Amino acid sequence: MIRTPLRPLARILHARATGGSPEAIERDNLRERNEALRERARGRAQLRLLFLCMCFFSAFTVVGARMGMLAASEPMEPRSAGAANNIAQGRADIVDRNGRVLATNMLTHALYAQTKDLIDPARAARELAAIFPELDAATLERRFTDGRSFLWVRKVMSPEQMQAVHNIGEPGLLFGPREMRLYPNGPLAAHILGGASFGAEGVDSAEVIGTAGIEKALDARLRDPAQAGTPLELSIDLSVQATVEEVLETGVRQYEAKGGAVILMDVRTGEIAAMASYPSFDPNDRPNPLADPKAEPGDSVLFNRAVQGVYELGSTFKIFAAAQAMDLGLVTPDTPVDTQSLSVGRKRFSEFDNKKYGPTKTVAEVMEVSSNIGTGHIALMIGAERQKAFYKALGLLDPSPVELVEAPGARPLVPKKWPDVVTVTASFGHGMSSSPLNLAAAYATIANGGIKVTPTLLHRNEVMIGPRVLSEQAALDSIVMLRRVVTNGTASMAKMDEYAIGGKTGTADKPMRGGGYYEDKVITTFASVFPTEAPKYVLLVTLDEPIDRTGPEVRRTAGWTAVPVAAEIVRRSAPLLGLRPAIAAPALDGLTAVNQ
Repeated sequence: MIRTPLRPLARILHARATGGSPEAIERDNLRERNEALRERARGRAQLRLLFLCMCFFSAFTVVGARMGMLAASEPMEPRSAGAANNIAQGRADIVDRNGRVLATNMLTHALYAQTKDLIDPARAARELAAIFPELDAATLERRFTDGRSFLWVRKVMSPEQMQAVHNIGEPGLLFGPREMRLYPNGPLAAHILGGASFGAEGVDSAEVIGTAGIEKALDARLRDPAQAGTPLELSIDLSVQATVEEVLETGVRQYEAKGGAVILMDVRTGEIAAMASYPSFDPNDRPNPLADPKAEPGDSVLFNRAVQGVYELGSTFKIFAAAQAMDLGLVTPDTPVDTQSLSVGRKRFSEFDNKKYGPTKTVAEVMEVSSNIGTGHIALMIGAERQKAFYKALGLLDPSPVELVEAPGARPLVPKKWPDVVTVTASFGHGMSSSPLNLAAAYATIANGGIKVTPTLLHRNEVMIGPRVLSEQAALDSIVMLRRVVTNGTASMAKMDEYAIGGKTGTADKPMRGGGYYEDKVITTFASVFPTEAPKYVLLVTLDEPIDRTGPEVRRTAGWTAVPVAAEIVRRSAPLLGLRPAIAAPALDGLTAVNQ
């Protein structure tokens, strides 16, 4: 930059020569310089003002355009910013077949601590321990002061507990909103629903994930945002489920059993109208699994005996031998069968309590009296390969495909080899184990005319279209035999005037861990169909180690334990299922004519 001097020598000399004032020259030059500086400053100010105006214009243009876009778009719920947006929220409800809520969501709050903001950690710990008895004040105080900056105190709170925490007045105790899974019916259908817990968590939200039962098996469906507003409809009927659970609990207590299970299934669709396992639990406060490695699985209330239980189901299998033999044309219901003796190699078979049924009985009578020897002879007619293939077709050799996460792990225990001895023992439910649900599905296959049934917990109205496993005539003859077991045989305590029930009892000794069987511990089962004139439902009742002390002697067989429980369930649940009881006409000789 070239600066003009305020007192240029040429002008000073000229001014002196002409009598002018050099100071005037300096003042004029200074004034000109200041005016030039002011002009430059004014130019810069104008540029800045223009730039600022352009910025404001651009900003208002963007805001206006955005407001116009929002006004023209579809309305939507606002979402909070931050990392919480990455946490999936919203879980579909679960309802029964009539739309009654089994599982839903409830807004609650979690409690956490920002320890650096705690004014008095010791007092806060004492107050929290008083509100939440499961918390230890000393442990909580130590965690408040061990250097960590963030601490979860409680994942779920009631409104009353939240207000109590508010009253402590600690700025370091904060609340995070979240949804929790609520089961409004408490322990009802607990083993079906399973339970849920929190997955990914943030202070402002948490995702709910299934931990067991159908909540976990169908977790992806329940968490799908596209289906969050569509409830998952189960096949169970809440009223029937409540009735079944009440009767099962009463039966387990009455017969001093270790536990029990009940399955009620539609024979046409495979829908499970009710399924219960006792003892049970409340999924709102799901307990932890047993920590003792020596404990039996059935010792845990979380154990679903209907699905996870794999038992030798005893004489309930005998109807399969009769049905298959009739289907193959080997016998009819009236064919006589040897019931006097049976030996395979060195193994000699006998009847329960060493009973004697005479030299022969018809196939129908073999079912009535539950003859091991007679059933064994029928099984030998069928042969090992055909028997195993039939059991496979009925689904007795594979885990149940029902929609529960526990089902795939309940694999039936099947002998690796299938010689004649196994053929005989398997025909009356010994030497192999399967789940009660598998057995119920197999009975449903017979009850619906021989079409394979796949059990399901999802509501569907269409009739099952499965492969034919048994001829319709063989299935019909089998139902007649099952009815005779109730009217004339081992299940006589299920006989009632209101509903015609057919079924088969089964009593099997419990195996010991080290091999062999207990002499005084049994699994009793009654597998039944009703009404037998047009079968609609299969009912299966299993009791673990029941004892009947009502008679002069202790009795443990299914006819004295499982059968009465099943009869009471039918009596109370059939009307809820829409089945009208039969009303017997009064005897004519009991009528009295009245003249009016």
